[in-house]
Amino acid sequence: MIIQQLSIFLNNEIGRFTEVTRILAEAGVNLQAFTLSEVSDFGILRLITDDNDKAIATLQAHSYAVSTTDVVYIELPDHPGTLAKSIEKLSDAGISVEYMYAFSQGNTASVVIRTNDVRQCNDVICQ
Repeated sequence: MIIQQLSIFLNNEIGRFTEVTRILAEAGVNLQAFTLSEVSDFGILRLITDDNDKAIATLQAHSYAVSTTDVVYIELPDHPGTLAKSIEKLSDAGISVEYMYAFSQGNTASVVIRTNDVRQCNDVICQ
């Protein structure tokens, strides 16, 4: 399914991620998934939340630059080779993966995928 992900640009300083999580917690926004990556001067925090509108308003009120991006969210059985089969479908359809992140719990793996064509990715991978 296609969902929205938030991207927050953070200066690469100690405590910036802590500040974002505190601000969202105080606003009652729950983080459902996230990934944090960095380059030399800044980091990109990508979030899936339970209330994106509230998260955006809260972060913007604290002067954070926030953007939204459509991503594909899938749940797969947590077995060897399941992800490979799904990604192979994307490759066969000519869909390029820009980035992805995942976690597993119990017998299910949750995967967030950003591609060059989110709609086609959703059609291909969810069929």
